[in-house]
Amino acid sequence: MCHGGRALYSMSSTRGSLIRHIRFICLLLILSLFQSWFQLLLLLCLVLFVLCYSLSSSYVSRLKGFALHEQNKRFLNQIHQVHLTTQPSTVPSTVPSTVPSTGIQYHQAHPHNYHFIMDNTEVCKTKNPFLVLMVPVAPNDVAARDAIRQTWANNSLVQGKVVLTLFMLGLSNRDNAEQLQEKLKQENLQHSDLIQSDFMDSYLNLTIKTMVIMDWLATHCTTAAYAMKVDSDMFLNIDNLVTLLQKPDIPKQNYLTGMLMWNRPVIRSKNSKWYVPEEMYPDPIYPTYTLGMGYVFSNDLPAEFVAISKLIKPFNIEDAYIGICMKKLGLAPTSPPDPSQFRAYNTGYNRCEYSKTITYILGSAQQLVQYWTDLKKPGPPC
Repeated sequence: MCHGGRALYSMSSTRGSLIRHIRFICLLLILSLFQSWFQLLLLLCLVLFVLCYSLSSSYVSRLKGFALHEQNKRFLNQIHQVHLTTQPSTVPSTVPSTVPSTGIQYHQAHPHNYHFIMDNTEVCKTKNPFLVLMVPVAPNDVAARDAIRQTWANNSLVQGKVVLTLFMLGLSNRDNAEQLQEKLKQENLQHSDLIQSDFMDSYLNLTIKTMVIMDWLATHCTTAAYAMKVDSDMFLNIDNLVTLLQKPDIPKQNYLTGMLMWNRPVIRSKNSKWYVPEEMYPDPIYPTYTLGMGYVFSNDLPAEFVAISKLIKPFNIEDAYIGICMKKLGLAPTSPPDPSQFRAYNTGYNRCEYSKTITYILGSAQQLVQYWTDLKKPGPPC
């Protein structure tokens, strides 16, 4: 019994030992399998990490590209705001809103997209001017308009030639736009020299403003011999200008002159006031153009500019845009007989010097009145 018990115990012990061995082997197998799965899991995590990193980098890159595209798109839309209206050319009771364009279309700087809401359509018929001075000015800048009326626009007859001065305005986007609109109506009733169109008046919309000027000249003032686009902050020696235009060698057609700009690079820096993205104008250099402070042209050109503008992608540098119109027409600006008469900035007032020039950029409306009063006082300037 005892031996039998020992035998049973030995068998039981052997079986228990075998079970323990089996358990140990199973544990090793499980640990081995767990280690393989853990390694596999680590490998999968590594693959997923690399994949996610690649996708995120691609996404960030696309996001940056999309952001840049949207920035340029907003910039383009701001430049080419189009007011969609078919109403008659009357002053609205409320200032109409503008609708941004949905893409780049060459016609968006074309003036026929816009409508005159304040006009003096008969002024050229009644006065029959030799020279028309078109002055782009902000709607709220009444000080500049009054200073011009007191100085170089004061005399409508210069050397026996009729000279007409008109101010071109867009719509104001200020909070007091409705009140300002009413003041403009009263100002025009008093002076009859305001022309207003329904584009938004801003620096970025100067090309639109310039093309609206050209459209007005082409449709309402075809009998004038010459015209000039001249900024509202300019000193203009009107006597010298009329003298220049009466020289026998000055062309009566296809003529554009002023302060010529040659080989000017296109500004690509986004921090610059004159930034132009490549999608708006891809060439690195502008064609020769006349500086926008004041350029003179024969009055056959406005209709040509309006027609050709449909074929030219618009951008916000208006004087360079006119230069591109000239190039597209197969023409080029002409240097004035005395290039020193078209000047930009000065270091100070000199009566003798101002008596010989045609243009100078000034710092304020007060300067214009002060310098003009001194120039016109009795006695020789030099």
